[in-house]
Amino acid sequence: MAPVAESQKSVPSFADGGGSGDAHIVVFGNEKGGTGKTTTAMHIAIALARAGSTVAAIDLDGRQRTLARYIENRAEFAARKGHPLPVPDVQVVERAKPGADAVADEQQRFGEALARARTNSDFVIIDTPGNDTNLSRLGHAAADTLVTPLNDSFLDFDLLAKFDHDSLEIKAPSLYAEFVWECRKRRLMASRGNRARSSIDWVVMRNRVSSIEARNKRRVATAVEALSARLGCRVAPGFSERVIFRELFPMGLTMLDLPVTGLAMPLTLSHIAARQEVRELLANLRLPGLEKPANERIAASR
Repeated sequence: MAPVAESQKSVPSFADGGGSGDAHIVVFGNEKGGTGKTTTAMHIAIALARAGSTVAAIDLDGRQRTLARYIENRAEFAARKGHPLPVPDVQVVERAKPGADAVADEQQRFGEALARARTNSDFVIIDTPGNDTNLSRLGHAAADTLVTPLNDSFLDFDLLAKFDHDSLEIKAPSLYAEFVWECRKRRLMASRGNRARSSIDWVVMRNRVSSIEARNKRRVATAVEALSARLGCRVAPGFSERVIFRELFPMGLTMLDLPVTGLAMPLTLSHIAARQEVRELLANLRLPGLEKPANERIAASR
């Protein structure tokens, strides 16, 4: 691990109390793009909404705005087709202009957005950019649940730890893993007496898993389990590699919305399997307040 003093300098103050309040904050983040953060965030947001929860969203990538555009596409599709789809409220927090007050400005604007999102919401979904920015760190520090999607390859595994390729032994955690560790430690120290907010539940999600049972796939699974034991994170299966996820974005739809009346997209066995993956991921996140099994509540909403 890096020296504690060095790591703590990079941990925003939201790690001390960003998780306070009634809404449970679910952050999707890592320092690499293309891992499926936004797709996963959107599907969990809609799964929660269909399970009867009130959901708000925050997009911290003001440049690409992928989650915000996904939700905007959904609102437009619902209005155009007359479908009563659940549409979460979404806010975009832009990066501050470079300057001496940029960090303080971003912290203030993020804090205000988070306060608005938590008003009358059961869950706040936060999508972070795929690189190391101050806003991304603020989002991570505020998490109650942190979901880190990871493509099922050693190229992405290197994001979390250095490892011996032959023995798969974890040599050292990455800078990103050290940062998450410090966020969790700061939260634990700051929330003494509040067991409900005692730590950040870190879930590493194996995403875009191939259906082919290859040797490399088994080795990645072994390495991720070793990482879980070393870093204290949980491991959850994510989504298989499917074209349908990319096809749904322009309409703002998720697998849980299909089939949609008037849409020439018949429900296939692959779609049904993908929908079940979403439900299983929601169950594996173990989010609070979902008294009935997620599958029952989501099915009842259709």
